[in-house]
Amino acid sequence: MTSKSKGYVTNLKLMLFGFGTAIFPRVIAALKIPSVINFLHFFAIPFACASVLINSRSKNRKQLALSKSLLVSLFLLLIVVFASALINQAGIINIVLDYLLLTEPFILILTIVSIPMTADSYQYFRDWILRAALSNTLFAYVQKYIFHMENLYGQEDNIKGIYIGQGAGHVISGSVAMTFAIYYFVNAKNKPLWFRIAILLVCLNQIIISDTKQVLVSFIVGYVMLYFLTFKNLTKAVLYLFAGLLVLGVFYWAIYNFEFLSAYKTWIRPELYGPDGEANRLKLATFRIVPQYFHSPLNWWLGLGPGHTIGRLGGWMLTTYWDLFAPLGATVHPASKEIWMAVANSWLGDQSSMFSPLFGWAGIWGDLGLLGLGSYFYIAVLVWRKVCLTDTAKYLMLTVFVFGTIFSQLEEPGYTLIVASLIGLDWQSRQIIAQKQMAVVT
Repeated sequence: MTSKSKGYVTNLKLMLFGFGTAIFPRVIAALKIPSVINFLHFFAIPFACASVLINSRSKNRKQLALSKSLLVSLFLLLIVVFASALINQAGIINIVLDYLLLTEPFILILTIVSIPMTADSYQYFRDWILRAALSNTLFAYVQKYIFHMENLYGQEDNIKGIYIGQGAGHVISGSVAMTFAIYYFVNAKNKPLWFRIAILLVCLNQIIISDTKQVLVSFIVGYVMLYFLTFKNLTKAVLYLFAGLLVLGVFYWAIYNFEFLSAYKTWIRPELYGPDGEANRLKLATFRIVPQYFHSPLNWWLGLGPGHTIGRLGGWMLTTYWDLFAPLGATVHPASKEIWMAVANSWLGDQSSMFSPLFGWAGIWGDLGLLGLGSYFYIAVLVWRKVCLTDTAKYLMLTVFVFGTIFSQLEEPGYTLIVASLIGLDWQSRQIIAQKQMAVVT
């Protein structure tokens, strides 16, 4: 093996190591490994990316241009995070963690698209990612049908797959299961159709046994968005709209006639909605509370500072790991506590995450302001246009964005890194197909 080939293999293993440290830390921690293992991926993923960018000798102009564009967009968001931290006196550790929580999946995509993959290395990487995702569903089925963990305190929320011990682990697990199911159903063309349908049904059942209603909603809404963002025939669009309304009507009927769907009744309460409805008041609490702490017009553009409102960092991590982060200069803000109090004081606060004000887009806006949202969207648009070459990749990305309106999945590495890996793999598969076609022509 040449030194160049060895370099590619090493970079590939570095990527997989970084991915594994983000996906399996809860399983490893359950074996009494110190909880600091939960943060190893923050070092491993950027290190793998740096190694690939430094050592890659790709001569593909499109690949090089894409890598440079992504690097520039990531740098722009870094500037915004620094500026927000500066005007709000946020700690350095806040900057590092908040930036990585937001950009880690994009850094992984940059890593994947920057490495020249052969058909063999692509297959090796793909198999590893799919087996990791499948293990999540296997864990969930063991938890349900062997250990019957739904009978313990917490009930269906205990069906967490590989995300054991994590507060919203059941939602993350269900999200990963459906992401894997969609990708596998579309791309595993070498498998019989009946087998791919069986995998899809197994993963759908995981949503039912873990009572993760929002996962199904996110994938349905994501599909509707995909269709209307990519449709080319207006007549077909209208027909699909009516078909969709018919499906929703049937689903509405099923909610009231099938016990396993009855949990969706929680959301079908008209009195919750409207200008003074409790659902709207709670969901939009962040947008009422955060501006009360603005001390300058700059806050509209740069927020209250990284980790200072209700992103994953300010909403959970700083509190949970305060003993670890406090000596590193971490800073907190009273806005976070006040938003949590709004949740505690609402009778809807513990009913469903659909009503939670602690969702991804609100967190980015609260922490980094309009410039933060704009910079994040700029990276996302680049990935959408340059990396998401198929409808499958676009669909997976849209479901992440829908989740961003519900809870904190935008900053959940255990979920976003799987989506990023599959999007990157989808891009690499197109490059390998193009290489084969060129080889045949020449």
